[in-house]
Amino acid sequence: MTLLIGLLLPLLGTMLGAAFVFLMKDEMPLRLQKTLLGFASGVMVAASIWSLLIPSMEMSSTSNFQLSIFNSQLNEVLPAAVGFLLGIGFLLMIDELTPHLHIGTDKPEGMRSHLSKTAMLALAVTIHNLPEGMAVGVVFAGAESSISNISLASAIAVSLGIAIQNVPEGAIISMPMRAAGNSKWKSFVIGSLSGAVEPVGAVAVLLLASLLMPVLPYMLAFAAGAMFYVVVEELIPEASNGQHSNLSTIGFAIGFVLMMVLDVVMG
Repeated sequence: MTLLIGLLLPLLGTMLGAAFVFLMKDEMPLRLQKTLLGFASGVMVAASIWSLLIPSMEMSSTSNFQLSIFNSQLNEVLPAAVGFLLGIGFLLMIDELTPHLHIGTDKPEGMRSHLSKTAMLALAVTIHNLPEGMAVGVVFAGAESSISNISLASAIAVSLGIAIQNVPEGAIISMPMRAAGNSKWKSFVIGSLSGAVEPVGAVAVLLLASLLMPVLPYMLAFAAGAMFYVVVEELIPEASNGQHSNLSTIGFAIGFVLMMVLDVVMG
């Protein structure tokens, strides 16, 4: 039951955010949007560091993951460095190959496509949410294993932190769709479905957990790299562009500290 709740929390956060479309008549106020984008960035960065990169290096320090050709210090950081770069590269490849719209823009990116703006926006959100689902699956796989220092409470903290981050994300997706002329229910459903890839990705990682154990430090860092890519490519540019960027900085600080506290206290 704990595992099920942990896997579904991010999706529930997205649905809660998408439900904002029933509470607001017009577009989301710019000040609120900037604050929420910064908050989401802070949560993802903190989760990547405390819940993914640090456990990756801690696991790499054990003899099971060390290579004899390197010294202990290099052995400790190498899987985290390699996995992080692979995560960045994986999302970069998907970003380049998949036609999509960045949050807050009307300019399509990726390979040429005749897809509608709604379809391209859905693809963009899928790219956005995939690493988050992978991160949840990886930390729960680590919590279930006996070779990592990741506790079940820490895994729940990651899931809860991503769920909190998904609240503004769901709103940022559904509100523009409503403003573009879609019905409230259609905007809510598409905004909610944007988070469906997260439990799917998490379950896929868990099903492959037995095969992934030998490379778990790399997988933890891979998820961190993918999440960092989303923050740097999507969230921060949109949060810092135009007016009220100082609010996104405040939101980032609050989100970062909240996720850091959640991980340390619950871990």
